[in-house]
Amino acid sequence: MHIAMAGGNMKNLCDDMLINILLRIPVKSLIRFKCISKILYDLIQSSIFINLHRNRSIIKDELLLLKRSIKVAPLEYNNVLSFLSGHDDNINDLKPVYPDLYIPRLTSRHGHRCYETIGPCNGLIVLTDFDAIVLFNPATRNYRALPLSPFKRKVRFHRSMRGGLGFGYDWIANDYKFVKLSEIFRDPPQWHPNEDREKTVEIYDLNIGSWRVFDYDCEEFPSVHWLPCFEIFYKGAYHWSAYAETPIILCFDMTSETFRDIKMPHTCHPYDAKIYSLVILNESLTLICYAGKQTVPDPIRDLTDIWVLKEYGVYESWIKKYTIKPLYIEATILLLKDHLLLLQSFSGKVMSNDLNSDKLEEVHFFSSAHSFTMIIYKECLTPVPKMEDTVEDNSMVLEKWRKSQD
Repeated sequence: MHIAMAGGNMKNLCDDMLINILLRIPVKSLIRFKCISKILYDLIQSSIFINLHRNRSIIKDELLLLKRSIKVAPLEYNNVLSFLSGHDDNINDLKPVYPDLYIPRLTSRHGHRCYETIGPCNGLIVLTDFDAIVLFNPATRNYRALPLSPFKRKVRFHRSMRGGLGFGYDWIANDYKFVKLSEIFRDPPQWHPNEDREKTVEIYDLNIGSWRVFDYDCEEFPSVHWLPCFEIFYKGAYHWSAYAETPIILCFDMTSETFRDIKMPHTCHPYDAKIYSLVILNESLTLICYAGKQTVPDPIRDLTDIWVLKEYGVYESWIKKYTIKPLYIEATILLLKDHLLLLQSFSGKVMSNDLNSDKLEEVHFFSSAHSFTMIIYKECLTPVPKMEDTVEDNSMVLEKWRKSQD
């Protein structure tokens, strides 16, 4: 009896060691292992293992995921995703780790700027041209195109997604949600203050697989504007740039499905000709304020300010962390390693600015102007369910796998 119990404990110990080994293996190899046996397939597919793999504390598997457009003919572009890896502060030493991926289900080759990248959230990203919306796991290559909104617009009226698209995770419902902000106006638009224009908010629940209209107070809803490198999922909420008499950060909580706002620092106002980016610095929401395209640059007025929100949601906790020289650029891209700010010029060149030394260097990435985005990406096994898939309880998969080894 004691021998059997000891043997059982040793067997469980060996099984746990194998799971720990699997947790250290790249996603690409884990996908191959699923073909070895049904036992390994069920184990690697189980929600328990996927969560363990997602929450593992191995840092070295962080990658950079690039979205860029490459010109292949006059007014014709290929939009691709690239994975890079590196372990030091030299951004030019980053090496490709996978072949480039062409963006699925977004087949137009005539636009170089229209494809936006949202995320990541648990290893999932969203690719959109503000018409088609694709949920994609770059690590597993699985994707799902969302259906178009079924809600009809009025005759001779046009729907615009100028407000943008949000994507995030509802941890209570264990569901991923999309939030689409759009405006409906006359086609062609009149572009005057009294134009008949209507704002709409729609939500898509991935588990349910359908769009629904979100009810809100349209009179109190601020004007939302898309800005490069601003929209971000953080603290369970998605964030957009908006105006309500003064510049604000509009937030939508994915769990409570409520809107709230965070006032920007007091130096931000609608007429300062600044562009804003929102990033994460040392786990805190960080606002980058830089000059737009200036005809006559002012070296004093056009300084770049970087503000950190020390306590999330509390306006009084904004502190100015850095003030650096003017950056006459198209957009900021990413804050890397907490001190390397990546930028894209109006000509399409990518540069890095070291916030500690204020040193500006060119980065050797080839891309068409206005098309470059970059995100920090950690490979995950998070599944992308198909339309007909149902939620399956895998809570006993590990136990079944262990029993099958006896």
